[in-house]
Amino acid sequence: MIVSDGLRDVVVRLVFDRPAARRSISAWADVLAASGAKLRARMAASADTPANRRQLQHIIGLERWGQRRMRVALGEPFIYDEMDGYQPSADLNLAELIDVFLNTRDETVQIARQCAADPRAETALVRHNELGPLSIRGWLRYLDMHATLEARRLR
Repeated sequence: MIVSDGLRDVVVRLVFDRPAARRSISAWADVLAASGAKLRARMAASADTPANRRQLQHIIGLERWGQRRMRVALGEPFIYDEMDGYQPSADLNLAELIDVFLNTRDETVQIARQCAADPRAETALVRHNELGPLSIRGWLRYLDMHATLEARRLR
């Protein structure tokens, strides 16, 4: 392990896994459902601009990528890929992208509930490309934080 890996691991534990461990996976499902509703309001108040559409594509793409990673804890094979392939079409307008986000968030909540019901997920660690291994709770916190922070860029 090199120093940067050790530092990264400390940051991941402090920012994602330790705070995420304070809630059950089921509780994280509830948090994501509630934050999805708040994000919907923020998204709906945004203008239908190319910049806002790109931002929503990014948010959706990363969440879908994270879903794929969380499914590894449920038995699907790990695939090392990037989030770009998970972004929705650039042809969608803002209202359509909001619907895609809401459906995507609903699916994240369902995956979280599946993880809560599967004992394998409780101890699973699934690799993030930059952050290294994350627990399922860490992934849920990561997805919640990412969408919330990135939605602040919507105007």
